[in-house]
Amino acid sequence: MTSKPNILVFLTDDHGQWASSCYGNREIHSPTLEYLAASGAKMNHAFTPCPVCSPARACFFTGKFPSGHGIHDHIAEESVGQDHPGIASQTTIAQRLQENGYYTGLVGKWHLNHFRTKPSGFDEWFTQANGTNAQFRAQGYFENDRKLSQFGNQAIHLTDRALQFLRSRDGSKPFFLFVGYTNTHRPHTGEPERLVRHYRQCSFLDIPVEEHQAFRGAVRRTLPTDLAERREDLAQYYAAVHLIDEQVGRIIDELANRGELDHTLMVYTADHGHMNGHHGLHGKGNAATPQNFLDESIHVPCLLSWPGRIGAGQIRPEFVDHCDLAATLLDASQYDHALCRDPELERCPGRSYLPLLEGRQITAWRTEQICEYGNARMIRTEQAKLIRRYPGPNGHFDDEFYDLCADPRENQNRIADPNFDDTIHALDQRLESFFDRFEVPEYSGKRIADLPTCNASEPWGVTPEQLK
Repeated sequence: MTSKPNILVFLTDDHGQWASSCYGNREIHSPTLEYLAASGAKMNHAFTPCPVCSPARACFFTGKFPSGHGIHDHIAEESVGQDHPGIASQTTIAQRLQENGYYTGLVGKWHLNHFRTKPSGFDEWFTQANGTNAQFRAQGYFENDRKLSQFGNQAIHLTDRALQFLRSRDGSKPFFLFVGYTNTHRPHTGEPERLVRHYRQCSFLDIPVEEHQAFRGAVRRTLPTDLAERREDLAQYYAAVHLIDEQVGRIIDELANRGELDHTLMVYTADHGHMNGHHGLHGKGNAATPQNFLDESIHVPCLLSWPGRIGAGQIRPEFVDHCDLAATLLDASQYDHALCRDPELERCPGRSYLPLLEGRQITAWRTEQICEYGNARMIRTEQAKLIRRYPGPNGHFDDEFYDLCADPRENQNRIADPNFDDTIHALDQRLESFFDRFEVPEYSGKRIADLPTCNASEPWGVTPEQLK
Protein backbone atom coordinates (compact mmCIF):
# COMPACT_ATOMS: atom_id res chain seq x y z
CA MET A 1 0.00 0.00 0.00
CA THR A 2 1.40 3.41 -0.98
CA SER A 3 2.18 5.95 1.75
CA LYS A 4 0.33 8.65 -0.15
CA PRO A 5 -3.40 8.70 0.62
CA ASN A 6 -6.17 8.24 -1.88
CA ILE A 7 -8.04 11.54 -2.34
CA LEU A 8 -11.79 11.57 -2.93
CA VAL A 9 -13.48 14.94 -3.51
CA PHE A 10 -17.21 15.50 -3.81
CA LEU A 11 -17.94 18.98 -5.14
CA THR A 12 -21.70 19.42 -5.51
CA ASP A 13 -23.36 22.18 -7.53
CA ASP A 14 -25.51 24.79 -5.71
CA HIS A 15 -25.47 23.08 -2.31
CA GLY A 16 -25.82 25.79 0.33
CA GLN A 17 -24.10 25.20 3.65
CA TRP A 18 -27.42 25.61 5.46
CA ALA A 19 -28.96 22.67 3.58
CA SER A 20 -27.79 19.64 5.55
CA SER A 21 -28.45 18.22 8.97
CA CYS A 22 -24.81 18.44 10.08
CA TYR A 23 -24.98 22.22 9.60
CA GLY A 24 -28.21 22.50 11.55
CA ASN A 25 -31.03 21.93 9.09
CA ARG A 26 -33.79 20.23 11.07
CA GLU A 27 -35.62 18.56 8.18
CA ILE A 28 -33.09 17.40 5.59
CA HIS A 29 -31.96 13.81 6.12
CA SER A 30 -28.20 13.61 5.43
CA PRO A 31 -26.64 10.90 7.63
CA THR A 32 -23.64 10.38 5.35
CA LEU A 33 -22.60 14.00 5.69
CA GLU A 34 -23.14 13.66 9.43
CA TYR A 35 -20.81 10.63 9.33
CA LEU A 36 -18.09 12.61 7.54
CA ALA A 37 -18.42 15.43 10.08
CA ALA A 38 -18.36 13.03 13.04
CA SER A 39 -15.42 11.01 11.74
CA GLY A 40 -13.38 14.07 10.80
CA ALA A 41 -13.72 17.84 10.67
CA LYS A 42 -16.51 20.26 9.84
CA MET A 43 -15.38 23.68 8.66
CA ASN A 44 -17.97 26.12 9.96
CA HIS A 45 -16.64 29.09 8.00
CA ALA A 46 -15.95 27.56 4.59
CA PHE A 47 -16.43 29.90 1.64
CA THR A 48 -16.32 29.95 -2.11
CA PRO A 49 -14.00 32.54 -3.66
CA CYS A 50 -16.74 33.29 -6.22
CA PRO A 51 -20.50 32.64 -5.87
CA VAL A 52 -21.13 31.16 -9.32
CA CYS A 53 -20.25 27.83 -10.95
CA SER A 54 -17.34 28.05 -13.41
CA PRO A 55 -15.17 30.57 -11.53
CA ALA A 56 -15.67 28.73 -8.24
CA ARG A 57 -14.65 25.39 -9.76
CA ALA A 58 -11.65 27.00 -11.41
CA CYS A 59 -10.58 28.33 -8.00
CA PHE A 60 -10.46 24.78 -6.66
CA PHE A 61 -8.73 23.27 -9.69
CA THR A 62 -6.12 26.03 -10.16
CA GLY A 63 -5.80 27.30 -6.60
CA LYS A 64 -6.24 30.86 -7.90
CA PHE A 65 -8.89 33.55 -7.67
CA PRO A 66 -10.87 34.61 -10.79
CA SER A 67 -8.45 37.50 -11.35
CA GLY A 68 -5.73 34.87 -11.34
CA HIS A 69 -7.29 32.23 -13.60
CA GLY A 70 -9.44 34.42 -15.86
CA ILE A 71 -12.96 32.96 -15.54
CA HIS A 72 -15.39 35.50 -14.07
CA ASP A 73 -18.83 33.98 -14.74
CA HIS A 74 -20.42 30.68 -15.68
CA ILE A 75 -19.37 29.48 -19.12
CA ALA A 76 -22.22 28.94 -21.57
CA GLU A 77 -20.77 25.83 -23.13
CA GLU A 78 -22.94 25.66 -26.24
CA SER A 79 -23.52 29.34 -27.00
CA VAL A 80 -21.77 32.64 -26.30
CA GLY A 81 -19.07 31.23 -24.09
CA GLN A 82 -18.21 28.15 -26.09
CA ASP A 83 -14.93 29.70 -27.27
CA HIS A 84 -13.92 30.97 -23.82
CA PRO A 85 -10.46 29.54 -23.13
CA GLY A 86 -11.52 28.38 -19.68
CA ILE A 87 -8.53 27.05 -17.76
CA ALA A 88 -6.92 25.32 -20.74
CA SER A 89 -3.68 27.25 -20.17
CA GLN A 90 -3.67 26.69 -16.40
CA THR A 91 -2.05 23.92 -14.39
CA THR A 92 -4.69 22.09 -12.34
CA ILE A 93 -4.58 20.11 -9.14
CA ALA A 94 -5.38 17.03 -11.23
CA GLN A 95 -2.21 17.57 -13.28
CA ARG A 96 -0.12 18.14 -10.18
CA LEU A 97 -1.44 15.00 -8.52
CA GLN A 98 -1.01 12.98 -11.70
CA GLU A 99 2.62 14.12 -11.88
CA ASN A 100 2.91 13.19 -8.21
CA GLY A 101 2.07 9.55 -8.90
CA TYR A 102 -1.75 9.57 -8.69
CA TYR A 103 -4.22 7.78 -10.94
CA THR A 104 -6.87 10.42 -11.60
CA GLY A 105 -10.56 10.39 -12.47
CA LEU A 106 -13.35 12.90 -13.08
CA VAL A 107 -17.01 11.94 -12.85
CA GLY A 108 -19.74 14.56 -13.20
CA LYS A 109 -19.72 18.29 -13.77
CA TRP A 110 -16.57 19.98 -15.14
CA HIS A 111 -17.79 23.31 -16.66
CA LEU A 112 -14.35 24.91 -17.13
CA ASN A 113 -14.08 25.03 -20.90
CA HIS A 114 -16.00 23.47 -23.77
CA PHE A 115 -17.28 20.10 -22.62
CA ARG A 116 -15.94 18.32 -25.71
CA THR A 117 -12.41 19.22 -24.61
CA LYS A 118 -10.79 16.53 -22.49
CA PRO A 119 -9.64 18.04 -19.18
CA SER A 120 -5.89 17.84 -18.70
CA GLY A 121 -4.65 15.73 -15.83
CA PHE A 122 -7.31 13.02 -15.82
CA ASP A 123 -6.60 9.39 -16.70
CA GLU A 124 -10.33 8.68 -16.83
CA TRP A 125 -13.18 11.10 -17.28
CA PHE A 126 -16.92 10.96 -17.61
CA THR A 127 -18.69 14.27 -17.82
CA GLN A 128 -21.59 15.96 -19.53
CA ALA A 129 -22.40 19.38 -20.86
CA ASN A 130 -23.78 21.67 -18.22
CA GLY A 131 -27.51 20.97 -18.15
CA THR A 132 -27.50 18.60 -21.15
CA ASN A 133 -27.33 14.83 -21.64
CA ALA A 134 -24.10 14.59 -23.63
CA GLN A 135 -21.60 12.10 -22.22
CA PHE A 136 -17.89 11.46 -22.76
CA ARG A 137 -15.17 9.04 -21.76
CA ALA A 138 -11.43 9.31 -21.16
CA GLN A 139 -10.61 8.16 -24.68
CA GLY A 140 -12.63 11.05 -26.09
CA TYR A 141 -15.37 8.72 -27.29
CA PHE A 142 -18.60 10.64 -27.62
CA GLU A 143 -21.61 8.62 -26.48
CA ASN A 144 -24.44 10.42 -28.24
CA ASP A 145 -26.58 7.37 -28.87
CA ARG A 146 -28.20 7.36 -25.45
CA LYS A 147 -29.48 10.11 -23.20
CA LEU A 148 -28.54 10.37 -19.57
CA SER A 149 -32.19 10.33 -18.58
CA GLN A 150 -32.44 6.77 -19.82
CA PHE A 151 -30.15 5.73 -16.98
CA GLY A 152 -32.45 7.18 -14.35
CA ASN A 153 -31.51 9.87 -11.88
CA GLN A 154 -28.23 11.57 -12.73
CA ALA A 155 -26.69 11.26 -9.25
CA ILE A 156 -27.26 7.50 -9.28
CA HIS A 157 -25.68 7.08 -12.70
CA LEU A 158 -22.67 9.24 -11.81
CA THR A 159 -22.18 7.15 -8.68
CA ASP A 160 -22.22 4.01 -10.82
CA ARG A 161 -19.45 5.55 -12.91
CA ALA A 162 -17.46 6.47 -9.80
CA LEU A 163 -17.75 2.89 -8.54
CA GLN A 164 -16.60 1.64 -11.93
CA PHE A 165 -13.50 3.83 -11.61
CA LEU A 166 -12.71 2.39 -8.17
CA ARG A 167 -13.23 -1.20 -9.28
CA SER A 168 -11.39 -1.10 -12.60
CA ARG A 169 -8.07 0.55 -11.63
CA ASP A 170 -5.13 -1.76 -10.92
CA GLY A 171 -4.37 -0.28 -7.49
CA SER A 172 -0.67 0.28 -8.08
CA LYS A 173 -1.08 4.03 -7.55
CA PRO A 174 -3.07 6.10 -5.09
CA PHE A 175 -6.12 7.64 -6.73
CA PHE A 176 -7.58 11.12 -6.99
CA LEU A 177 -11.29 10.94 -7.81
CA PHE A 178 -13.39 14.07 -8.31
CA VAL A 179 -17.18 13.57 -8.26
CA GLY A 180 -19.38 16.49 -9.30
CA TYR A 181 -23.08 15.99 -8.55
CA THR A 182 -25.57 18.48 -9.99
CA ASN A 183 -28.99 17.52 -8.61
CA THR A 184 -29.17 20.59 -6.37
CA HIS A 185 -28.84 22.83 -9.45
CA ARG A 186 -32.04 24.16 -10.99
CA PRO A 187 -34.48 23.15 -12.31
CA HIS A 188 -35.50 21.50 -9.07
CA THR A 189 -37.55 18.70 -10.59
CA GLY A 190 -37.36 14.99 -11.22
CA GLU A 191 -35.97 13.77 -7.92
CA PRO A 192 -37.14 10.33 -6.74
CA GLU A 193 -40.77 10.42 -5.70
CA ARG A 194 -40.03 8.29 -2.61
CA LEU A 195 -37.96 11.22 -1.30
CA VAL A 196 -39.94 14.16 -2.63
CA ARG A 197 -43.12 12.75 -1.11
CA HIS A 198 -41.52 12.91 2.32
CA TYR A 199 -40.25 16.47 1.96
CA ARG A 200 -43.58 17.81 0.73
CA GLN A 201 -44.69 17.47 4.35
CA CYS A 202 -41.91 19.72 5.68
CA SER A 203 -42.40 23.06 7.38
CA PHE A 204 -39.29 24.57 5.69
CA LEU A 205 -38.88 26.73 8.79
CA ASP A 206 -35.11 26.68 8.39
CA ILE A 207 -35.52 29.10 5.49
CA PRO A 208 -36.30 32.62 6.71
CA VAL A 209 -39.28 34.37 5.17
CA GLU A 210 -37.81 37.56 3.77
CA GLU A 211 -38.66 40.18 1.17
CA HIS A 212 -36.22 41.22 -1.50
CA GLN A 213 -34.58 44.52 -0.60
CA ALA A 214 -34.88 47.01 -3.48
CA PHE A 215 -31.36 48.39 -2.91
CA ARG A 216 -29.95 45.00 -3.94
CA GLY A 217 -31.03 45.67 -7.53
CA ALA A 218 -33.24 43.69 -9.90
CA VAL A 219 -34.28 40.11 -9.19
CA ARG A 220 -33.18 37.85 -12.04
CA ARG A 221 -35.03 34.72 -11.02
CA THR A 222 -38.23 35.11 -9.06
CA LEU A 223 -39.55 32.71 -6.47
CA PRO A 224 -42.74 30.83 -7.33
CA THR A 225 -45.66 32.96 -6.19
CA ASP A 226 -48.04 29.99 -5.98
CA LEU A 227 -47.63 28.38 -2.55
CA ALA A 228 -47.96 24.83 -3.92
CA GLU A 229 -45.30 25.49 -6.56
CA ARG A 230 -43.05 27.02 -3.94
CA ARG A 231 -43.35 24.01 -1.65
CA GLU A 232 -42.73 21.63 -4.55
CA ASP A 233 -39.55 23.49 -5.51
CA LEU A 234 -38.27 23.25 -1.95
CA ALA A 235 -39.28 19.59 -1.61
CA GLN A 236 -37.32 18.79 -4.77
CA TYR A 237 -34.25 20.67 -3.50
CA TYR A 238 -34.36 18.92 -0.12
CA ALA A 239 -34.80 15.56 -1.88
CA ALA A 240 -31.79 16.33 -4.10
CA VAL A 241 -29.60 16.82 -1.02
CA HIS A 242 -30.96 13.58 0.48
CA LEU A 243 -30.27 11.63 -2.72
CA ILE A 244 -26.73 12.99 -3.05
CA ASP A 245 -26.12 12.01 0.56
CA GLU A 246 -27.20 8.45 -0.28
CA GLN A 247 -24.86 8.34 -3.29
CA VAL A 248 -21.89 9.62 -1.32
CA GLY A 249 -22.66 6.79 1.11
CA ARG A 250 -22.51 4.22 -1.68
CA ILE A 251 -18.99 5.32 -2.60
CA ILE A 252 -17.84 5.37 1.02
CA ASP A 253 -19.26 1.86 1.49
CA GLU A 254 -17.33 0.69 -1.57
CA LEU A 255 -14.09 2.00 -0.10
CA ALA A 256 -14.88 0.32 3.22
CA ASN A 257 -15.60 -3.01 1.49
CA ARG A 258 -12.32 -2.73 -0.41
CA GLY A 259 -10.37 -2.02 2.76
CA GLU A 260 -9.31 1.41 1.50
CA LEU A 261 -11.32 3.69 3.75
CA ASP A 262 -8.57 4.21 6.32
CA HIS A 263 -6.18 5.23 3.58
CA THR A 264 -8.46 7.77 1.90
CA LEU A 265 -8.85 11.49 2.51
CA MET A 266 -12.50 12.27 1.77
CA VAL A 267 -13.86 15.78 1.21
CA TYR A 268 -17.42 16.95 0.71
CA THR A 269 -17.99 20.53 -0.40
CA ALA A 270 -19.89 22.62 -2.98
CA ASP A 271 -18.85 25.08 -5.65
CA HIS A 272 -20.83 27.87 -3.94
CA GLY A 273 -23.89 28.40 -1.80
CA HIS A 274 -27.54 28.79 -2.71
CA MET A 275 -30.54 30.84 -1.64
CA ASN A 276 -33.98 29.23 -1.68
CA GLY A 277 -35.93 32.25 -0.54
CA HIS A 278 -33.26 33.69 1.74
CA HIS A 279 -33.33 37.48 1.32
CA GLY A 280 -36.27 36.98 -1.04
CA LEU A 281 -33.95 35.53 -3.69
CA HIS A 282 -33.55 32.23 -5.52
CA GLY A 283 -30.08 31.27 -6.68
CA LYS A 284 -26.55 32.37 -5.89
CA GLY A 285 -24.35 35.35 -6.72
CA ASN A 286 -26.25 36.07 -9.91
CA ALA A 287 -29.69 35.87 -8.31
CA ALA A 288 -29.94 39.63 -8.74
CA THR A 289 -28.24 42.39 -10.70
CA PRO A 290 -25.80 43.63 -9.54
CA GLN A 291 -24.16 40.45 -8.31
CA ASN A 292 -24.38 39.66 -4.59
CA PHE A 293 -22.10 38.26 -1.89
CA LEU A 294 -24.80 37.39 0.62
CA ASP A 295 -23.66 34.79 3.14
CA GLU A 296 -25.97 32.09 1.78
CA SER A 297 -24.32 32.60 -1.63
CA ILE A 298 -20.75 32.33 -0.39
CA HIS A 299 -20.97 29.85 2.52
CA VAL A 300 -20.37 26.23 1.48
CA PRO A 301 -20.33 22.92 3.34
CA CYS A 302 -16.82 21.56 3.84
CA LEU A 303 -16.29 18.22 5.57
CA LEU A 304 -13.00 16.34 5.67
CA SER A 305 -12.44 12.80 6.93
CA TRP A 306 -9.16 10.89 7.02
CA PRO A 307 -9.14 8.18 9.70
CA GLY A 308 -6.01 8.21 11.79
CA ARG A 309 -4.82 11.60 10.52
CA ILE A 310 -7.71 14.04 11.04
CA GLY A 311 -9.08 14.04 14.56
CA ALA A 312 -12.73 12.99 14.73
CA GLY A 313 -15.57 15.33 15.64
CA GLN A 314 -13.77 18.62 15.06
CA ILE A 315 -15.78 21.78 14.47
CA ARG A 316 -13.35 24.31 13.07
CA PRO A 317 -13.88 28.10 13.22
CA GLU A 318 -11.18 29.15 10.72
CA PHE A 319 -12.04 31.02 7.51
CA VAL A 320 -11.15 28.70 4.61
CA ASP A 321 -11.98 28.53 0.91
CA HIS A 322 -11.45 26.39 -2.20
CA CYS A 323 -7.92 27.70 -2.70
CA ASP A 324 -7.04 26.59 0.82
CA LEU A 325 -8.65 23.22 0.11
CA ALA A 326 -6.50 22.74 -2.99
CA ALA A 327 -3.38 23.55 -0.94
CA THR A 328 -4.54 21.14 1.78
CA LEU A 329 -4.93 18.28 -0.70
CA LEU A 330 -1.52 18.92 -2.23
CA ASP A 331 -0.06 18.91 1.27
CA ALA A 332 -1.72 15.59 2.06
CA SER A 333 -0.39 14.12 -1.21
CA GLN A 334 3.20 15.01 -0.22
CA TYR A 335 3.50 17.33 -3.20
CA ASP A 336 7.01 18.80 -3.25
CA HIS A 337 6.59 22.43 -4.29
CA ALA A 338 10.31 23.11 -4.30
CA LEU A 339 11.09 20.09 -6.44
CA CYS A 340 8.34 20.88 -8.94
CA ARG A 341 9.39 24.55 -9.16
CA ASP A 342 5.92 25.59 -10.26
CA PRO A 343 5.85 29.38 -10.81
CA GLU A 344 2.05 29.36 -11.03
CA LEU A 345 1.85 28.54 -7.33
CA GLU A 346 3.08 32.06 -6.61
CA ARG A 347 -0.37 33.26 -7.75
CA CYS A 348 -2.16 30.80 -5.46
CA PRO A 349 -3.26 32.39 -2.17
CA GLY A 350 -4.37 29.14 -0.57
CA ARG A 351 -2.76 27.78 2.58
CA SER A 352 -2.93 24.18 3.75
CA TYR A 353 -5.01 23.73 6.86
CA LEU A 354 -4.05 20.07 7.26
CA PRO A 355 -1.80 20.95 10.23
CA LEU A 356 -4.81 22.47 12.00
CA LEU A 357 -6.83 19.31 11.46
CA GLU A 358 -3.98 17.15 12.75
CA GLY A 359 -3.62 19.22 15.90
CA ARG A 360 -0.27 20.75 15.02
CA GLN A 361 0.71 24.31 15.90
CA ILE A 362 0.92 26.82 13.05
CA THR A 363 1.30 30.57 12.86
CA ALA A 364 -1.84 32.69 13.06
CA TRP A 365 -4.59 31.93 10.55
CA ARG A 366 -6.23 34.76 8.64
CA THR A 367 -9.29 36.50 10.05
CA GLU A 368 -10.95 37.53 6.78
CA GLN A 369 -12.41 35.98 3.65
CA ILE A 370 -12.09 37.63 0.26
CA CYS A 371 -14.33 36.88 -2.71
CA GLU A 372 -14.75 38.33 -6.18
CA TYR A 373 -17.30 38.07 -8.94
CA GLY A 374 -16.61 39.94 -12.15
CA ASN A 375 -16.14 43.63 -11.41
CA ALA A 376 -17.03 43.33 -7.72
CA ARG A 377 -14.89 42.30 -4.76
CA MET A 378 -15.74 41.50 -1.15
CA ILE A 379 -13.88 41.21 2.13
CA ARG A 380 -15.64 39.72 5.16
CA THR A 381 -14.58 39.35 8.78
CA GLU A 382 -16.60 38.09 11.74
CA GLN A 383 -17.79 41.65 12.35
CA ALA A 384 -18.14 43.32 8.95
CA LYS A 385 -18.50 42.91 5.20
CA LEU A 386 -17.29 45.38 2.55
CA ILE A 387 -18.18 45.12 -1.14
CA ARG A 388 -16.44 47.28 -3.73
CA ARG A 389 -17.94 47.56 -7.20
CA TYR A 390 -15.74 48.76 -10.03
CA PRO A 391 -16.91 50.27 -13.33
CA GLY A 392 -18.18 47.72 -15.80
CA PRO A 393 -19.20 47.90 -19.47
CA ASN A 394 -22.47 49.61 -18.55
CA GLY A 395 -21.74 51.80 -15.58
CA HIS A 396 -21.06 51.57 -11.88
CA PHE A 397 -23.22 50.21 -9.06
CA ASP A 398 -23.07 51.30 -5.43
CA ASP A 399 -20.57 49.91 -2.94
CA GLU A 400 -21.85 48.20 0.22
CA PHE A 401 -20.81 47.86 3.86
CA TYR A 402 -22.58 45.80 6.53
CA ASP A 403 -22.11 45.76 10.28
CA LEU A 404 -22.60 42.02 10.73
CA CYS A 405 -22.75 42.26 14.52
CA ALA A 406 -25.78 44.55 14.48
CA ASP A 407 -27.17 43.46 11.11
CA PRO A 408 -26.37 39.79 10.39
CA ARG A 409 -29.01 39.60 7.63
CA GLU A 410 -27.30 42.41 5.70
CA ASN A 411 -30.36 44.63 5.45
CA GLN A 412 -28.74 48.03 6.04
CA ASN A 413 -26.04 49.32 3.74
CA ARG A 414 -23.84 51.54 5.96
CA ILE A 415 -21.26 52.48 3.33
CA ALA A 416 -21.94 56.21 3.83
CA ASP A 417 -21.98 56.09 7.64
CA PRO A 418 -18.96 58.05 8.93
CA ASN A 419 -18.93 55.93 12.10
CA PHE A 420 -17.44 53.10 10.00
CA ASP A 421 -14.87 55.11 8.04
CA ASP A 422 -11.90 53.66 9.92
CA THR A 423 -13.17 50.10 9.57
CA ILE A 424 -13.85 50.54 5.87
CA HIS A 425 -10.41 52.06 5.30
CA ALA A 426 -8.71 49.14 7.03
CA LEU A 427 -10.70 46.61 5.02
CA ASP A 428 -9.90 48.47 1.80
CA GLN A 429 -6.21 48.19 2.53
CA ARG A 430 -6.43 44.44 3.13
CA LEU A 431 -8.49 43.96 -0.03
CA GLU A 432 -6.11 45.94 -2.23
CA SER A 433 -3.06 44.23 -0.73
CA PHE A 434 -4.50 40.82 -1.54
CA PHE A 435 -5.14 41.56 -5.20
CA ASP A 436 -1.86 43.43 -5.63
CA ARG A 437 -0.20 40.16 -4.76
CA PHE A 438 -2.40 37.56 -6.44
CA GLU A 439 -4.14 39.01 -9.49
CA VAL A 440 -2.83 38.61 -13.03
CA PRO A 441 -3.34 41.99 -14.75
CA GLU A 442 -4.69 40.57 -18.00
CA TYR A 443 -7.31 38.57 -16.05
CA SER A 444 -8.31 41.29 -13.60
CA GLY A 445 -12.02 41.70 -12.91
CA LYS A 446 -11.43 45.45 -12.83
CA ARG A 447 -11.15 45.33 -16.62
CA ILE A 448 -14.13 43.04 -17.11
CA ALA A 449 -15.28 44.83 -20.28
CA ASP A 450 -12.08 43.77 -22.06
CA LEU A 451 -12.20 40.09 -21.07
CA PRO A 452 -13.77 37.21 -23.05
CA THR A 453 -17.53 36.92 -22.57
CA CYS A 454 -18.61 33.88 -20.60
CA ASN A 455 -22.34 34.00 -21.37
CA ALA A 456 -25.08 36.28 -22.66
CA SER A 457 -26.44 37.29 -19.26
CA GLU A 458 -23.49 38.39 -17.15
CA PRO A 459 -24.80 40.36 -14.16
CA TRP A 460 -22.71 43.43 -15.02
CA GLY A 461 -24.25 43.60 -18.50
CA VAL A 462 -27.00 46.11 -17.65
CA THR A 463 -26.90 49.73 -16.56
CA PRO A 464 -28.04 50.98 -13.15
CA GLU A 465 -30.66 53.04 -14.95
CA GLN A 466 -32.17 49.94 -16.55
CA LEU A 467 -32.86 48.57 -13.08
CA LYS A 468 -34.85 51.57 -11.90
